[in-house]
Amino acid sequence: MSAMKEVIAIIRRHNMQATKAGLLGIGIPALTMVSVEGRGKQKGLPGWNYELDPALAEVEEKNTGINLRFIPKRMIYAVVEDSDVPKVVETIIRTNQTGHAGDGKIFVCPVENAVRVRTGERAEQALR
Repeated sequence: MSAMKEVIAIIRRHNMQATKAGLLGIGIPALTMVSVEGRGKQKGLPGWNYELDPALAEVEEKNTGINLRFIPKRMIYAVVEDSDVPKVVETIIRTNQTGHAGDGKIFVCPVENAVRVRTGERAEQALR
């Protein structure tokens, strides 16, 4: 059994289509996407370069009265064979890098096993 990894990326919303197309172009058709909101080191503060993704959500934090800006993003997940990780990461970087803060983050995590529910196939067979 070869090793598998889960690649998790948080990207700008408007880059989702280009990211999907890029991953499909390198042979990674299967991924999961969820809409998320969050903030990084910039803390969603005024003066942050919001022109790149202007739709912001303001949430008043309970018991503090502080308004924090959470930036809408997309989080994508793809479980891939170990050998595919470098090209997946490079594709995500290529389709999302602007050089500005807020371009996103990529996390690579080990996956112990995968099981296709329909057939019971396991490990890399479940990924194909």
